[in-house]
Amino acid sequence: MSVVKLIEIVLPKDAVYQAGSCIKGQVVLTLNSTLVDPIVKVELVGRGYVEWNEETGASRDYSRDIICNNKADYVHKTKTFSVTDNWLSAGSHTFDFHFNLPPRLPSTFTSKTGHVFYFLQTSCMGREHILAKKRTYLLVQGTSDFHRENTLQNPLFVETEKKVSYNCCSQGTICLQIQMEKNTFVPGERVVFTTEINNQTSKYIKTVIFALYTHVRYVGFTPKAERRLRVDSSELLRQEANTQITPFNTTKIVSTFNLPLVLSVSSDMQDGEIMSTQYELVSTVHLPWSLTSVKAKIPIIITSSPLDSDSCQLQEGNRLQNTCTRLAHDSGRRHADLNGSSHPHLSILEDSRRGGA
Repeated sequence: MSVVKLIEIVLPKDAVYQAGSCIKGQVVLTLNSTLVDPIVKVELVGRGYVEWNEETGASRDYSRDIICNNKADYVHKTKTFSVTDNWLSAGSHTFDFHFNLPPRLPSTFTSKTGHVFYFLQTSCMGREHILAKKRTYLLVQGTSDFHRENTLQNPLFVETEKKVSYNCCSQGTICLQIQMEKNTFVPGERVVFTTEINNQTSKYIKTVIFALYTHVRYVGFTPKAERRLRVDSSELLRQEANTQITPFNTTKIVSTFNLPLVLSVSSDMQDGEIMSTQYELVSTVHLPWSLTSVKAKIPIIITSSPLDSDSCQLQEGNRLQNTCTRLAHDSGRRHADLNGSSHPHLSILEDSRRGGA
């Protein structure tokens, strides 16, 4: 029978930690028998890694794939607990710990190309052998230096107009507009925008799609230390409006996206960073009868400010007090689906205006 029956990390359930904030928790060690000269410690680790395959020599008679990769270490802190008289009796033992996150960190992130992850790992050693260890992953929200320039600015407005052909010799125009009160948001906030479609054709418009795209730029190096760039785009949130926009009519659609609680902040590539992120809201009107589509795009800025250190300590202390009496058996399930979509709300407002042919 092993000396260690159980080792666990106790944290506030489903907590999201901001860069610059503090992490408070407990290590609970349960022993089947007495342990002499134990070493019990907990580590805070944050790392980033990107990797992809890239084809070289494509214009020649032969080509081959090379691996481009890059990595970054964001934080590594260790606390070794003091053990009175260098022995622990059978039963449960609790060790308190706290770590301060650095003020500048990227958010927890995962994709096919890159990962940014943070975890706490605790271990118990006896006579130079690891008897037990446990790892718990954390959700960390990065911060940015971006400041909202003017919260009282005029509503943002973009417009796209396109001439379309249909039925061989017929023509018309589709005007697509997006209007927002602002385009700067924090994780977890609601994004509300209004789309107006002016259909100056004799055809019905049945489908309008709204999507929030993430554009991530990665930096990697080949085995020969040659710098390479890669840009991946993906849908973060999406909703589809099944409309019946009649010919020569205008329709307004008010949409809402609920942002995830953890998001990479908007940024440009800086020296030493392995990735940068930008966001874009796109409204698309599909016209199958014209074999084309109309799109309007507006940039979205995601920002997050560091927590005040005093309020952070109070908040984490209250959370821990509510959870320290139970073990975090579901710690492995705290990895949330960061790229999953929420359930946005959609309403359609029909405009009674009618234009000419």
